[in-house]
Amino acid sequence: MGSMHTGLEETGFMGLFGNLDEMAEYFAERARGDVGLMVTGGIAPNSEGRTTFGAAKLSTVSEARHHKVVTEAVHEAEGRIAMQILHTGRYGYHWWSVGPSPIKSPIGWFEPKELSTAEVHRTIADFVKCTTLAREAGYDGVEIMGSEGYLINQFIAQRTNKRTDEFGGSYTNRIRLATEIVSQARRAVGKDFIIIYRLSMLDLVEGGSSWEEIVELAQSIEAAGASIINTGIGWHEARVPTISTSVPRGAWSWVTRRLRGEVKIPLCTTNRINTPQVAEDILSSGGADMVSMARPFLADPDIVKKAAENRADEINSCIGCNQACLDHVFVGKRASCLVNPRAGHEKSLIISPISEGEKMRVAVIGAGPAGLACATTAASRGHDVTLFDREMDIGGQFNMAKLVPGKEEFYETLRYFRKQLQLKGVKVELGREVQALEVAHFDAVVLATGVTPRQINLPNKGTKVSILSYIDVLKNNIPVGKRVAIIGAGGIGFDVADFLTHSSSHLQSEGALEERVDERSVSEFMKTWGVDQHMMKPGGLLSVSHEKHSHSITEEMNRQVYLLQRKKGKVGKSLGKTTGWIHRATLKKRGVIDMSGCKYIEVNDSGLVIEHNGIVQTLEVDTVVLCVGQEPQRDLLLPLQGAITTKVFLIGGAEEAGELDAKRAIDQGTRLAAVIETAKSGEVFNAPIDLTYKVSKMIQGYMGKK
Repeated sequence: MGSMHTGLEETGFMGLFGNLDEMAEYFAERARGDVGLMVTGGIAPNSEGRTTFGAAKLSTVSEARHHKVVTEAVHEAEGRIAMQILHTGRYGYHWWSVGPSPIKSPIGWFEPKELSTAEVHRTIADFVKCTTLAREAGYDGVEIMGSEGYLINQFIAQRTNKRTDEFGGSYTNRIRLATEIVSQARRAVGKDFIIIYRLSMLDLVEGGSSWEEIVELAQSIEAAGASIINTGIGWHEARVPTISTSVPRGAWSWVTRRLRGEVKIPLCTTNRINTPQVAEDILSSGGADMVSMARPFLADPDIVKKAAENRADEINSCIGCNQACLDHVFVGKRASCLVNPRAGHEKSLIISPISEGEKMRVAVIGAGPAGLACATTAASRGHDVTLFDREMDIGGQFNMAKLVPGKEEFYETLRYFRKQLQLKGVKVELGREVQALEVAHFDAVVLATGVTPRQINLPNKGTKVSILSYIDVLKNNIPVGKRVAIIGAGGIGFDVADFLTHSSSHLQSEGALEERVDERSVSEFMKTWGVDQHMMKPGGLLSVSHEKHSHSITEEMNRQVYLLQRKKGKVGKSLGKTTGWIHRATLKKRGVIDMSGCKYIEVNDSGLVIEHNGIVQTLEVDTVVLCVGQEPQRDLLLPLQGAITTKVFLIGGAEEAGELDAKRAIDQGTRLAAVIETAKSGEVFNAPIDLTYKVSKMIQGYMGKK
């Protein structure tokens, strides 16, 4: 289980209160799922290396004592755990960030202070001390983070290292920090302690390492005493997606495979490996000695055990969305998982069996994400649950999301819920409208009826231009013309634009997702994003423009798309923090024209008339697609309240219709089901907001940061 910061690593804000009990239970649950080795989120070796204000560090004996609860819980569950030592360098979101040279990161807040030679030696000593403290805390090993553009990586790359002392200039000097940390740490802890080095095998930025240098570094790290080399792909500032759902499964395993034979210690591959079969395909084909998966263990802590017991169809697969994990971490929230809201909340969100006297008859109306989560969770606790939906299949909005290029992993979520309905004994009644009196005999009724598209006042003074909703496009298959204006540039608008500018060859069916590394898809992805699989240039990027290739799909579709937004400012600002830039870049590659600050006047036979920057103009389109938000679908609420005396609840879009928010929907459904027998009618249960996040937002507001 690979490292991923969750926010559980911190012992309260600035370490002033709290403990690591929640982190202990988080890892213990995964240890009970039979994972071989787990690696924690990043822990800084000193104050300068922290990710942000009050983030985790390990530099004192008292801090090490806090970690014993984690290691003891994992060992009691017969697991093994290593602690990642992470120094952020110029990526630190605080005033005292440091680096090899005073060069500000394009994604950072501050210009880092250049470390003096003496301070570099002190930093090495801090890494070594952190390693020994980790051992004293009971960890089975450490992972030294040398990739993703953090401090060690910053020293290695000419991009960020302009020094002239013993830690700058030649490649031998630039890797000295890395090799000294490993060699001195090995001498300090002896031979019977795991030292993993996470090595950036593909920087994906200009001024990165060449392949020859990467091989030299790997061999030097092996000689310095590392036990395992783990694969690092891309700096955080790189403009190439590395782990989002649009990245093909196992897309980066070719990098690890290339290094095999250059060193004798085990090589571990990582990134977008979300099923046991994909992992097995990589191992059996000689692509790596080990496989690291991080987010898949958020989605399902029992992924290994289920695979070993031939229950792969019961695995709750990671869909690579980043919405509840990385998007949370990068704004100071606790990481969780869209498809498994218990992740990160193991001690507070308890799914426990009920007593016979607590058993209720529960009607869940709506088989979308919220309803599915509520029905399966309530049934797993012992309630008698019936799930209704007017459609002929489960899934709700997921059935549209799965059609969007790069979101095919939603098929896996539907497969998982379909199996859970069967295993938990949920009665499923599809293809019928439910009337209030039909559910009057239930003890609780849950409305998970979702949303309806919002309409806007847009005069249509012609007959030649079609005005459609996003449901017409994604669900009803109504034909769309060759010149399209999409009104609304939120997540739905971007999805529709992606759908309309992508070749239909991307469409999958349930069960058709590749359970192996698809070399053709990987090659196409690398070309689209300008990655050189031959590694001819330092950093691994193509040295010539690849825009012509990137536009090939749009040219094939022969469709011009406008993406319009009423608000001024950057289009798509509300998209996910870690994936929004990917969506914007993808549409740009396909020639989509985005416009903000638009006022919509009318539709006529010439197209869509808008006012943009004070100028009235007509976009010559034949189709207008409305993606202007949603309204809650609550038609049953008043009839239910008037006809029955049992408890009634709203969850998901029926409770609040924002963007199509599957994260909130599944979370609400799960949390309600966990306490439905004691919940009061109308109560809504949402994930708590951490105090650390609140304090972080206050600090950012004070500093004028967003």
